[in-house]
Amino acid sequence: MGRAYQNRKESIAKTAAAKSKVYSKYGRQIYVVAKQGGVDPDANLQLRSLIDNAKKDQVPAHVIEKAIDKAKGGAGEDYSPAMYEGFGPGNCMVMVDALTDNPNRTIGEVRNCFTKTKCKLGAPGSVSHMFDHCAILRFAGDDEDAVLEALMMADVDVTDLEADEGFITVFAPHTESHKAKQALQEAFEGIEFEVDEVQYLPQITTDLTNEDDVAQMEKLLDMLNDCDDVQNVYHNAQW
Repeated sequence: MGRAYQNRKESIAKTAAAKSKVYSKYGRQIYVVAKQGGVDPDANLQLRSLIDNAKKDQVPAHVIEKAIDKAKGGAGEDYSPAMYEGFGPGNCMVMVDALTDNPNRTIGEVRNCFTKTKCKLGAPGSVSHMFDHCAILRFAGDDEDAVLEALMMADVDVTDLEADEGFITVFAPHTESHKAKQALQEAFEGIEFEVDEVQYLPQITTDLTNEDDVAQMEKLLDMLNDCDDVQNVYHNAQW
């Protein structure tokens, strides 16, 4: 796997506007997950993980509470997940993960991002087969054998496991996310996860070797991240 998980999306600058964007995205995700699976984090493990990640990203408690209260009421927008696939500069592969209450609006906005950066929006399945849908858990530690044993004892399907610089990273199919996390929490008391995510990891990478391609890719990512409905952008470009 390498360190592909670090290539998951562009870091958003810590400005007031960018923070507001982060809060909005978390608020929408929490609302959708709570509405679908229940508002109790102890019973809804996906919600619990999402809240933990929101707190790590310094999302205020009132934003989290507002999203959960909205889900309790049962009213509000009906969001559905949408995935868009396309090709960036150098024929690199791009996947755009969105939550939308208006698919026509969202695909129009995403297509505009690709068109304005001279990139191409593809058909469903055009690039997704070149990405693995993975759960990623990263935490402090160096005993790979103990970690692997704990996961195997819990019957977790481990895709890969890496140890570097005092941290261990576990990769597993996305369907194993909660089982893997629970197994590690039971085996290692007080464990804290630096990374606890489900994302798409590229199977191969594409090197962008000239400045124009890099600038074009950065513009595409900036435009996509500015779309309200876009939650995450995954790609296989390196520069």
